[in-house]
Amino acid sequence: MAEVSLQGEQRVFMTGNEVCAWAAVAAKADIMYGYPITPQNEIMHYWTRLAPKYGKRFLQTEDEISAGFTTLGGVMTGRKAFTATAGPGNVLMQESAGMAEMMRLPIVYIIQQRGGPSTATVIYAQQETILTTFGGNGEGHRIVYSTATHQELFDYTIKAFNSAWKYRFPAFVLGDGYQAKMREPLTIYDPAEKGVALVKPEPLLGDTENPGRTIKHLRNTYNTEDELYEVVMKNQHDWDKMAEEVVEWDARGCEDAEVIFLTHGIVSRAALTAYNQLRAKGEKVGYFRPITVRPFPGKQLQEAIKGAKKLLVAESAYGQLLKLVQHEIFGSTIEIVPMLRPGVGITTEEMLEEYNKL
Repeated sequence: MAEVSLQGEQRVFMTGNEVCAWAAVAAKADIMYGYPITPQNEIMHYWTRLAPKYGKRFLQTEDEISAGFTTLGGVMTGRKAFTATAGPGNVLMQESAGMAEMMRLPIVYIIQQRGGPSTATVIYAQQETILTTFGGNGEGHRIVYSTATHQELFDYTIKAFNSAWKYRFPAFVLGDGYQAKMREPLTIYDPAEKGVALVKPEPLLGDTENPGRTIKHLRNTYNTEDELYEVVMKNQHDWDKMAEEVVEWDARGCEDAEVIFLTHGIVSRAALTAYNQLRAKGEKVGYFRPITVRPFPGKQLQEAIKGAKKLLVAESAYGQLLKLVQHEIFGSTIEIVPMLRPGVGITTEEMLEEYNKL
């Protein structure tokens, strides 16, 4: 593992999993609870190597269900706790995510997507998008950052901790198997030195070190329909207010575009390169990328597509991003051209080929 420091800015060359571990250190996370599953295993491995050097802790649990709930226990005591998983593990952690939504617990999940359904492949996919944005039996009161680069893995892991603790909703960093395993350069840093204030954690059940503490009552179970309705609507109100503050997107060249590429995560890298090449040739093409897939930048997308004729939606899944897009632009007459490749990567050349067909 590379010998690096968080003092000042340092240029490094790392795998995405190693980046996530360093980002958690930079965010001043206290403990990771985890269970092995490919392709996120090295987040655990790197964290356990960093933990003794930075006074951090780690607990390997008996399965992903336990990892999710022990992480909830960690944040209740006022620790910045997180976990990481993929695929079937993401499925098993949805119960803890739902509990975090209801009890407003600031847990952070790092998801390195793999192919599905079930065990399927351990390599890559974008097939956990719907699961991560609306998993469980709640209303999707969560924050999901979809990353495209190693620099974003670092930046948005730090941001996920801040958003979770500021707004008290669970936060997800949605990566993938390609990002997890490949190496690329990025800059790591101490957030404080860049003026990024870290939200301080606090005990959610009361200060366990203060004998005169005030005890709080966090509930996950309600006895009547009306009681549940009031709680869920209060959470929805808070989530709607928060959404306007945390939503992020990247839109380029949409003002005069006839065709707009719409992608998220690592597929956006291929789309952006294709966009730049076509723009250099004078083609009227645009680029739109939701960085937060939950909350989704629906208003911004509606504005971006006003003058366009076609929306090319490309994803490494069979319509999961497409469903989110269709919901957000309901009523629009723009023609949607789906480019759906479940479980396989999408290259710039393939994006250009699809564009040329149009």
